Amino acid sequence: MIIRKIDPARIDEELRPIEALPIRCCNWEKDFPYKPEVRFKLAHTGERLIVWFEVSEQYTMARVEKDNGEVWTDSCVETFIALDDKGYYNFEATCIGKLLLAYRIEREVGIEHAPQELLDTIRRIPSLEKVNFEERVGDNHWTLRLEIPATALFRHNLKSWDGVRARMNLYKCGDKLSHPHFLSWQPITWSKPDFHRPEFFHEVQFE
Repeated sequence: MIIRKIDPARIDEELRPIEALPIRCCNWEKDFPYKPEVRFKLAHTGERLIVWFEVSEQYTMARVEKDNGEVWTDSCVETFIALDDKGYYNFEATCIGKLLLAYRIEREVGIEHAPQELLDTIRRIPSLEKVNFEERVGDNHWTLRLEIPATALFRHNLKSWDGVRARMNLYKCGDKLSHPHFLSWQPITWSKPDFHRPEFFHEVQFE
């Protein structure tokens, strides 16, 4: 997959024609059949990776109050990226933009969370207000745009996204919603819900 380079001064305009890809692999459908509608777009400006999510769902919650909290328990979208075979980064964001960022060798091995000063360099633009709320039931629709500087990949000396080759997968979850769900962009062949499977990441090339 090629990730297009766009003008940082015209992000909204240049994102419009980029194809939105679905996050709809329901890998554990027997136990977790609920499938909200989720799409994403990827682009980069050189300095920043732009990740745009659009979600339509019946159950939406935003209880997590702080960055690096249990964001996956809320209405959450996630971007996992590996630059090599040594480890990977997981960016996980709630519908109101609370963010977790860590580098991992495996799910529970070699975990290093990003400090707050680094998290603050990642722009989060949610369509919902940045106010916590309990679960809302109905026709809920929201978007979230993340703008991730190359320097957020803090275990690598990355200055620009230009020409980078990587592997990625993107997800939608909500572990503590009344209807928990675990959707992925690329399929995951595993016995139980687990997004921390870099062997199922997909290769990408940044322009």
